[in-house]
Amino acid sequence: MSFLRATLLATAALSLLAPTLPLGPTGQAQAAGKPRRPPVAQAPVQAPVQGGTIAAIKIIGNERIEDGTILSYLLLQPGDGFAADRMDRSLRTLYATGLFADVAVGRDGNNLVVRVTENPLVNAIYFEGIHALKDEDLRKELQLRPRAVFTTRLAQTDQQKLLGAYAGKGRFAATVEPEIVRLPQNRVNVVFKVVEGDQAEISRITFTGNKAFSEGELRAALDSREQRWWRFLSSSDQFNPDRVNFDRELLRRFYLAHGYADFDVVSQASEMSPDRKSFYITFQISEGERYKIGKVEITSTVPKLDVSKYNDLIGFKTDDYYNGEKVQRTSDDIADGIRSDGQIFIDVQPKIAHDAVKHVVALQFQVVPTPHVYIERINITGNSRTQDRVIRREFHFAEGDAYDQTLSRRARVKISDLGYFGDVKITSQAGSADDKTLLQTDVTEKATGELSLGGGYSTSSGALVQSGLREHNLVGTGIDAGISATIAAREKQVDVSATDPYFLDRNLVAGFDVFYLSNNNQYVSSYSETRYGTALRLGYAFNDHVVQSWTYSLVDRNVTNVSSYASVFVRDQEGYSLLSQLGQTLQFDWRDSRVDPHTGYVIRVGTDFAGLGGDIGYVRGKVDGTYYVPLDRWTGNADWTMVFAGGVGDIYHLQSKERIIDRFFLGGDNLRGFLDQGAGPHSRAYTDPVNSQYYGSDSLGGNFIWTQSSELRFPLPVSKDFGLTGRAFIDMGGLTGLNVPPNAQSACHNPAKEKQPYTYSCYFDDSAPRLAVGMGVSWNSPFGLINIDIGIPVLKKNYDQTQIFRFGFGTRFQ
Repeated sequence: MSFLRATLLATAALSLLAPTLPLGPTGQAQAAGKPRRPPVAQAPVQAPVQGGTIAAIKIIGNERIEDGTILSYLLLQPGDGFAADRMDRSLRTLYATGLFADVAVGRDGNNLVVRVTENPLVNAIYFEGIHALKDEDLRKELQLRPRAVFTTRLAQTDQQKLLGAYAGKGRFAATVEPEIVRLPQNRVNVVFKVVEGDQAEISRITFTGNKAFSEGELRAALDSREQRWWRFLSSSDQFNPDRVNFDRELLRRFYLAHGYADFDVVSQASEMSPDRKSFYITFQISEGERYKIGKVEITSTVPKLDVSKYNDLIGFKTDDYYNGEKVQRTSDDIADGIRSDGQIFIDVQPKIAHDAVKHVVALQFQVVPTPHVYIERINITGNSRTQDRVIRREFHFAEGDAYDQTLSRRARVKISDLGYFGDVKITSQAGSADDKTLLQTDVTEKATGELSLGGGYSTSSGALVQSGLREHNLVGTGIDAGISATIAAREKQVDVSATDPYFLDRNLVAGFDVFYLSNNNQYVSSYSETRYGTALRLGYAFNDHVVQSWTYSLVDRNVTNVSSYASVFVRDQEGYSLLSQLGQTLQFDWRDSRVDPHTGYVIRVGTDFAGLGGDIGYVRGKVDGTYYVPLDRWTGNADWTMVFAGGVGDIYHLQSKERIIDRFFLGGDNLRGFLDQGAGPHSRAYTDPVNSQYYGSDSLGGNFIWTQSSELRFPLPVSKDFGLTGRAFIDMGGLTGLNVPPNAQSACHNPAKEKQPYTYSCYFDDSAPRLAVGMGVSWNSPFGLINIDIGIPVLKKNYDQTQIFRFGFGTRFQ
């Protein structure tokens, strides 16, 4: 027996009242134990008899409800005759108030006697046995409330509402039994005893009428899934009526995207198994014929609008298969182009003409004027955590401005790109006048905290673990703050950072970093390094696509633990240095999404200047970019994308002595298949000139670097429920520009006969490109994103250090 149940029964026992009273099949509480209170002394009441006049009306049994309230419901008053029909109607009226569990109307001489039994008041409401749903969610379904009148009718109504709530979660086998515990002063506690049962799963999804696509292809287009053992962390195989209705729309979109313009879902049936634990879903469909694109044109009824300049925005060619989604995208692109030229009050309406004989669709994108409408108010709902101002600042318009659908769509994308919300909807509603509109913004909060773990392995560096704690939306302000750490045999790093994307509520991004880094680079070069310092960041946006940022860094560095086998290139670097650096980055971003880009490009141009104090002086320039090419047209699937990335960097030292830790390094993230810092200039030191024995192979970095990566991203031939995507890549790069100390040798040979160790050092500085090919897999698992890459070096030098396998893992929390 639960603690709650024991407490309720103890309360009843101490009150010398009846124990828990379940609702009987008739809806009345079943009596048990002693009476609730001593019976009211009852005057003898005669059966209603016609005739005579009512001298007085006596009310018996009421405790909480005033006599005047009861009299107000009666259809008889003193001086009226004893009319049986009016007495019966009075009785029914009193029952209908819901205030009484029992009512009797009778006659005692010339007096009308009304005997009532009041319904109790609800003291508290409890739930027993709930796990799948929250207490507060169930209470929202109830009509019964504390301090309200209890009636069996309301209890039974609430019972059905609770069953409906469980059915909405796929638990059709759930049972709910309301019970009451009587308390003093005619009060009751209401206990809903719940047996939730298992969620009803989808045993089978079948289709009838499909010819062009297999059942497997159609099932993949749905949001619902058949029950399988590997979906134990997913709810897609649990029956949900709303999701099944949405599946109808997904089927329609799937067929329209493949050219079936006449497609229709004739019917959909969901049959429950006898044990109420599973469902069988059947879709009866009519595919129709597949259509191709015929004539495509843009027409206009807007005065002085030259639509010919927008023909390049048409995403179709003759003989392409009809695609309903692309029609809508093309319509939006044309509208965006026209509105960007100053014609805000227009709309583009696609007109489709079917030729059922030739199976050709003629498309006409008709530009029509729309009424001049202005924004009256912007409403935001659903942001239970994020502050309103964080959302409003993503709108590039304000209340009172002209309503621009293009800007509204961009605002939705920008709010989605914040990463704070799982769903964002912006809809327009009628305002207080015909020329006013209300913009309703509905958002759904999602986890914005991030707990990350990462790891990797190579024959050179071994295993490492990375962890981090980050909040992208600190207390709903939009501030991104976090702490990260790396612990490994050869690396220790701690970083504390915070970034405010709208510093002082202006178009400014401000932030700081405080960090400590300790690297044991013995696996690639014969030294260790430590860095600790701080960085201050400030940035601003010129528009939606161009952003500039500035960073000032003050870092104390130390090259230490130099190996006795190290070359002169490394031994020359030992000691402290202080870096005072000012850097800037100019970014041009034309991607369709910053979170999950599918088309567009981004270019970054960066420069760093060291020498504002400190011990180091140099000028460093960097340019890198990424270009996304969607392959939807050829594959019919938005999951196929080509990504081309490249970069180049150069550093010019303002002092004769340069530091190894300031140079560029190649390998790892910028050249998969090679160890971090593993490719590019290396050096060796002699220990035995006679036998030409080399020791101390060191990665030295370089002053000029270039990289290029071509990557194909594609879906894997498994169920989408696994969350797996694949990629194939070709990475290229080069690193050169080593400044040689005077006592270094340009070639690795024995230049002397003497046997003094560590006297000579040789180096390799080859500008030849390195190349690696490989494949990788990303798994969007329930625990977070897991990345695995395997890279095979194809072009390399014998002194380069390779890494075949790379691994990373991360998860989110809230």
